[in-house]
Amino acid sequence: MIDGNTELIAHLGFPTHSFKAPLIYNPYFESIGVNAVVVPMGCRPDSFAGVLRSIFLLENIRGALITMPHKVSTASLLDEVTRTARVAGACNAVKRTSDGRLVGDMFDGEGFVRGVRRKGLALPGASALVVGSGGVGSAIAASLAAAGVARLALYDLHMSSADALALRLRTEYPALVVDTGSKDPAGFDLVVNGTPLGMNPGDPLPVDVDRLSPHTFVGEVVMRTEMTAFLAAAQARGCPIQVGTDMLFEMIPAYLEFFGYPSATAEALRAVARLNSAQLPS
Repeated sequence: MIDGNTELIAHLGFPTHSFKAPLIYNPYFESIGVNAVVVPMGCRPDSFAGVLRSIFLLENIRGALITMPHKVSTASLLDEVTRTARVAGACNAVKRTSDGRLVGDMFDGEGFVRGVRRKGLALPGASALVVGSGGVGSAIAASLAAAGVARLALYDLHMSSADALALRLRTEYPALVVDTGSKDPAGFDLVVNGTPLGMNPGDPLPVDVDRLSPHTFVGEVVMRTEMTAFLAAAQARGCPIQVGTDMLFEMIPAYLEFFGYPSATAEALRAVARLNSAQLPS
């Protein structure tokens, strides 16, 4: 029930037909009695700057979720972004502080990190290979650096993207060892597929799984198929794994905390979400 006390969370992006956040947040808010609602708001890039500022003139706005194609452009429109957002080069959450400033953060990578931590992987001092230096790969690399990994290897078919991400990481985390140019998974504690490979049948695997050690934790971002060919091959070698949808549900508690709402476990969010497998992000 929306009434005069309802707080709004804007969900800004374009197009809106694929938005899944309302199907997760709104049932959760209803289940715990929080009078708030996530509202999809379609906004084309040429209008985004004005829309973002205007929305935060509303008195009952609690924050904004930012999705494609606006994640990269958002950072330059805010008064402050976190270190993680600076490294990722993008922002997917905005809130207004008590003094009226707009602050942004990035939680795609935080969702991934929370998931692997809950599965028992100790990240401080660990080594990680992240294949893919686009939006999600950059966000995961940023959150792994924040979590205290000692070494990050980055690979992307467009090596300029990996090199640019490496530069941002070295600037923000001078003690972090950052390598680029190889996707050999041998010897890493964590290997992440941060690419779209696996969305379609017959896609090549992101790394040579024969080079994976059974102790290596393997994570995936593809959500169209929960058990991708990459995860199945890694699991067959004895590797612990994390499916792509875990990242989605693990990042939402971080958003809730950012906006000042009661947090939740991924399991609690899954239990109330009005999603079916056909509605999961691809």
